[in-house]
Amino acid sequence: MNPLQLPIASVDVSGNEERYVVDALRSSWISSAGAYIDRFEGEFARLVGGERVIAVTNGTVALHLALLAMSLEPGEEIIVPSFAYIAVANACRYVEAEPVFVDVDPKTWCLDPEQIERSITAKTRGIIAVHNYGHPANMGALAALARSRNLWLVEDSAEALGARYRGQPVGCLGAIGTFSFFANKIITSGEGGAIVLPSDGLEARIRQLRDHGKDPVRRYHFPVTGYNYRITNLTCAVLCAQLERLEAILARRKEIFDAYRGRLSEVPGISFQPVEAWAEQAPWMFNVVVDRAEYGRSAQDLASRLAEDGIETRPLFEPIHLQPPFAESARRRGGRFPMTEALSQSGLTLPTFNQLSIASIDRVAERVQHHRA
Repeated sequence: MNPLQLPIASVDVSGNEERYVVDALRSSWISSAGAYIDRFEGEFARLVGGERVIAVTNGTVALHLALLAMSLEPGEEIIVPSFAYIAVANACRYVEAEPVFVDVDPKTWCLDPEQIERSITAKTRGIIAVHNYGHPANMGALAALARSRNLWLVEDSAEALGARYRGQPVGCLGAIGTFSFFANKIITSGEGGAIVLPSDGLEARIRQLRDHGKDPVRRYHFPVTGYNYRITNLTCAVLCAQLERLEAILARRKEIFDAYRGRLSEVPGISFQPVEAWAEQAPWMFNVVVDRAEYGRSAQDLASRLAEDGIETRPLFEPIHLQPPFAESARRRGGRFPMTEALSQSGLTLPTFNQLSIASIDRVAERVQHHRA
């Protein structure tokens, strides 16, 4: 990478990560058992308010296991947002369910509760609420709707560690919550994920499915088909070190968000991801929306010009209902997704990482202002 380039994200392992990994290596517990796994699961449960936490290989695996625990039948349907990372739809297909796409609310960029009702059919079993770009979905409205229609509600909190809905941490507001610790997330272990359970009712089933389907007592006996979705003690050693600094990480990233808002708020045609009064957004990635008419350029044009300046950006998620694996079934079902499509066309993610300096934010803001036509 060009040393002058400002990347979209960068990993921060400036705490006890190396020390704890070396400790795990020297203990010889490097695989799917060890003290750091137990420590991480306990500390993460206390953090998000869950009764139980199960650490897994990654966030997509967490979604897969969550849906397996819901005991779906082939062809049953799950309501998901079209504006989201594609893992949420892929996980539905893993369990032979069909994702039914719904547009997002302009006030949250998350599932629009008012639009879900018309998408519910006799085959609908549940809803996956994705807390997009760190903003909590409207969990009160979604939970009320789910209860009224006898549906379960799962939270995809992959991007939202530290977010709160009406003062409550996300991840423990539905039947199951899932998290990701991919390299660009608020805390990371390179890959990694977690399942959060508000009660211990599903714990035994999910742990069995995570570990090849083995019997918890009888060795080498496997009553059900399972998966090798176990996390390692080495991975959890990194996560334990990251958790120690979570409060400082969140505070630093909030400073970055505030700095961007302060410097870009007066640029005509540039607006920000909205935040509801009842929400505390997790400061994952900082996003802007580019009004082509007012700014004078499209988001794609701005991204190209910033790349020439050595500043990396990313577009917001492409609509899942237009992705090749899902486009035909979504077309047959019909539906309109104006907000999803507008965000995909006009949204842009700016560099966001713990070590990002104020000088670098000043540089990004100056170039955004400079490129306005």
